[in-house]
Amino acid sequence: MPSKKVLEEKKQQVADLSEKLKAAHTGVVVNYKGITVADDTKLRKELRESGSNYKVVKNTLLRLALKEAGIDGLDSILEGTTAIAVNTEDYVAPAKILNTYAEKNKNFTIKAGFIDGKAATEAEIKTLATLPSKEVLVAQVLRGLNGPISGFVTVLNGTMKGLVVALNAIAEKQQQTA
Repeated sequence: MPSKKVLEEKKQQVADLSEKLKAAHTGVVVNYKGITVADDTKLRKELRESGSNYKVVKNTLLRLALKEAGIDGLDSILEGTTAIAVNTEDYVAPAKILNTYAEKNKNFTIKAGFIDGKAATEAEIKTLATLPSKEVLVAQVLRGLNGPISGFVTVLNGTMKGLVVALNAIAEKQQQTA
């Protein structure tokens, strides 16, 4: 039986992890087996720069934290070595970074994850990783909205031009008859 101090520390770890999970938009759970210290350092740096929080966790503690955070459906993947990356600002960043790393390193695999508190499969996380960044998506939407407006302006300019030509023709005709 663990001592009271150890038990309290574990309860605190679960509570802290649970708060991070509740606040996160996305989380990606990975199997980090076979990663070198140098590669792990690079990966952590890249995740930190994207605003993501990456942590190696014990499966039991993560299971309890997920339950406390209200995220169901991930218990089956909590086996072997486990790490989780969460992000409170960017939906795509942790998935994109970890998926890119997993493609280069065969031992490093994505297990699953969650999006806005709902469990997501490995395939869904990989799909999320292929999405363009938020800035690119906003630009695409604005371009889509700008197209019809530009077309409308072109039509109005054409109508105005036609009106000016017609008025000029009427004015010239009246000058010739006068």
